[in-house]
Amino acid sequence: MLSYPARVVRDGDGFMVSFPDIPEALTGAATKEEALQNAADALTTAMDFYFEDRRPVPEPSPPKRGQVLVDLPPSIAVKVLLLNEMIRQGTRPVDLARRMHIRPQEVNRLTTLTHPTKIDTVAEALKALGRRLTISLS
Repeated sequence: MLSYPARVVRDGDGFMVSFPDIPEALTGAATKEEALQNAADALTTAMDFYFEDRRPVPEPSPPKRGQVLVDLPPSIAVKVLLLNEMIRQGTRPVDLARRMHIRPQEVNRLTTLTHPTKIDTVAEALKALGRRLTISLS
């Protein structure tokens, strides 16, 4: 799971949430509770910028005093791991498709956040990149 530290600060009559590691993710609400509920959506929405630009998503930094952790949904987190690994290795979608013996369009769907993808498929893509997806319980 990818959990990003967030700052929650009073902003006028409400509260603002920002993410030091993901500056594109900003949200707010009238109450602190609402702002934190909106934070996961803002974080997920900000991932679109990285995926559209094929930029690596920054890894979460350790939380500092006063920060809260906001989790990316697991279905998004595994796609972030895949995107970052493809970028790290300089692997284009067409190259990954060739390694997986699938069509390039299928790899494009793997790296589209709005497309529902089975975790097994992402694990296979990571395996084709020489990596192993591990899941743990804490």
